[in-house]
Amino acid sequence: MPLNRPEMYRFHNGQKATLPFAAEEYEDRLAGLREIMAMHDLDAVVLTSMHNVAYYSGFLYCTFGRPYACVVTKADCVTISAGIDAGQPWRRSIGDNITYTDWQRDNMWRAVASVTGTGKAVGCEADHLTMERAEKFNTFLKPKRGMDIAPATMHQRMTKSPAEIALIKHGSNVADVGGYAIRDAIAVGATELEVSIAGRGCDGAGDRQALSGCGIS
Repeated sequence: MPLNRPEMYRFHNGQKATLPFAAEEYEDRLAGLREIMAMHDLDAVVLTSMHNVAYYSGFLYCTFGRPYACVVTKADCVTISAGIDAGQPWRRSIGDNITYTDWQRDNMWRAVASVTGTGKAVGCEADHLTMERAEKFNTFLKPKRGMDIAPATMHQRMTKSPAEIALIKHGSNVADVGGYAIRDAIAVGATELEVSIAGRGCDGAGDRQALSGCGIS
């Protein structure tokens, strides 16, 4: 008897995590993207780069050799992820998530197509699609029209919101604290480890427990 091996599934375990920005910030970003979609009469956009997936959904992926995506339609924002991340993409994103399986090749693109549908007008990041993935984009989505959405999304990301400016300033302040601590720790005979500990805000104790607390083993 053949096994019933799913192409994809939803794994919404746990609770939504606190994202770098409030929900309203992501909603504004998606609204801006949907204005771009409306301007170019697009039914959906398939985002595949780390920066755009994180910008519009909140989820920062690490590929581990596997493809990831965020599909934005007029109503939905859905991240597409590999099973290695379990429920994390759903917890760490503003919208829905679909996990694709490895039971057969190209299930990632089947998951994307399950959101976009086929025969639609679809935007993509042409500067991020390899020749192979561009071929799969056309094979599985069968778009009636495609469009490179990368320049428009880059322009949107370049215009910083008040929330982004506040986070950038806060991060700069933290970096200043670490930078001054490192400067003060630099001295003849000081080891690289001691200087790095100072920059990370630890007390410089040499025992393993203190080093472990600094993220150094």
